[in-house]
Amino acid sequence: MASVAGWAAASTPGTFPPLPRAVAQSLYRRMRAVAPAARGAIDRDRATDSERAFADTACGRLVGSLDDAGLRALGMWTHHWCMRFYDDDTRAGRRLVREIAARQGLGWTADEVRWMLRESLSAGPAAADRFTLPRAAAAQLPEADRPLDELPPAALQPEAHVPHQRRPEPLR
Repeated sequence: MASVAGWAAASTPGTFPPLPRAVAQSLYRRMRAVAPAARGAIDRDRATDSERAFADTACGRLVGSLDDAGLRALGMWTHHWCMRFYDDDTRAGRRLVREIAARQGLGWTADEVRWMLRESLSAGPAAADRFTLPRAAAAQLPEADRPLDELPPAALQPEAHVPHQRRPEPLR
């Protein structure tokens, strides 16, 4: 299981300069606003048929209820959740990330993209789809604001799936 340290990942030296504390706090405040609904939707989708059309899922209904700012916060929270708790149970969350990444015109900011890229780099290669949303969001920024040239070349390539162990079934 890959893990990211939240605020520590947002504020430690590395590829990207640390975000100002006020910016990071604003990002976390917006993500906390959507977190309960997002967690509930992901949990409901994990318990049901994963082959349904996205619009017919709990996550799809949640996406349909949000404006662009809400979708950005939902995308960032889901990306963060998938990077911190990546395992076989994140299929619904990764699907949500891919669906949000496919949407145009969400108005991503360079700070949001840098934060997601830092999370992705901290998670390591075990987390499938770790660059899906940051790459898509960066592509929507004006070219001068795109932080992709700050990434290692491997981050710009499509990701290969890294196998991992399934979580053992609980003992009964």
